[in-house]
Amino acid sequence: MDIRKDFHWRPGGSAVKFPKEGKMKNRKKIAGVGAIVLALTAFTGTGQLAHANASVTTGPNGEKATACATVKLTTKQTKSVRAGKFTAALLWHTSSDFVTAVNAGASASLKRMGIKVVATGDAQFDTAKQKANVDTAMAKKPSLILGLPFDGVAAAAAYKSAVAAKTKLVFLSNLPDKFTYGKEYVTVVTDDLAKMGIKAADSLATAMGAKGEVGYIFHDATYYVTNQRDQAFKARIASKYPNMKIVSEQGLTDPAKGQEIAQAMLTKNPNIGGIYVTWAQPAEGVLAALKAAGNKTTKIVTLDLSEPLALDMVRNGNVASLTADAAYALGKCMAVAGAIGLVKGKVPPFLIAPALTVTASNVEEGWKLSLNRPLPASIKKELD
Repeated sequence: MDIRKDFHWRPGGSAVKFPKEGKMKNRKKIAGVGAIVLALTAFTGTGQLAHANASVTTGPNGEKATACATVKLTTKQTKSVRAGKFTAALLWHTSSDFVTAVNAGASASLKRMGIKVVATGDAQFDTAKQKANVDTAMAKKPSLILGLPFDGVAAAAAYKSAVAAKTKLVFLSNLPDKFTYGKEYVTVVTDDLAKMGIKAADSLATAMGAKGEVGYIFHDATYYVTNQRDQAFKARIASKYPNMKIVSEQGLTDPAKGQEIAQAMLTKNPNIGGIYVTWAQPAEGVLAALKAAGNKTTKIVTLDLSEPLALDMVRNGNVASLTADAAYALGKCMAVAGAIGLVKGKVPPFLIAPALTVTASNVEEGWKLSLNRPLPASIKKELD
């Protein structure tokens, strides 16, 4: 279950507040489950889950990761899928550039395999809409559902009808509460989380000449996605860059507090030469803090693409790099895994797509690889 105080986080995007009280009947139950999880989880001394090996990505229940690139249909399976007249529904948690790219990758792959998309849905982070979308999709009897479930307890209830109908389920990043691999769902697909943190650390080291003081702004909540990314960054700095020292660590739960946190951090540690920020939205606040202080030297690295951050990066500003997920590839991977499940093939429980480092020198290529779309006009203009 995703227990992250007052926010739902999604890969490739910012945190979004829980639905209002009236939209969330299970809030008390969720709070109770959260208390149990928090009591039983091993922590880093913060709200984060502690991971035994920060350099290796593991799944929401500790599953070993398998690369998406290794998951392929056999010739026989491909023929069976094409002959099966299967259908699919694509049910997402919200709308964003990230979701658009995942959806596009999934749709293109499904079309190539002869699987017709009969329903789509955007729950807008509303648990009632999440259930309504599943119910609406199930009226069309899809063979397969690809989606990102949120609020583990509510998601389990929402997808109950799909499980009962033996619809194959492939999830992005999150799992409904108490769902079992091979029984209720085919697999979970997400990013190479540890690699994202490692790439961010290496990029900051390059920008700082592998020496100097570092600020570390992490997601102070229990969520395996952000926890692994953050901890991989921190471990990489400690193990590989002896002349770089994290002098200030600050947890973040509200992404709107990025500027405030950075201001306090820099006031206490004016010699900080680089700051790691857990994802792009709070990093935009950190950039605002640096600009307000007239600081042109402290470098920022963060995870996920952002137009304002990329603009600063191509202008040789404070932003050194953006480590991104391959969102389009995530969608393709979900579709292929689902197709294998439809013909009773075996799919590993946890699949990961590669991460990439986007800098000023490869921003156009990186944007295309991540989102399968051209650069925003504002960034393209800076490059021309």
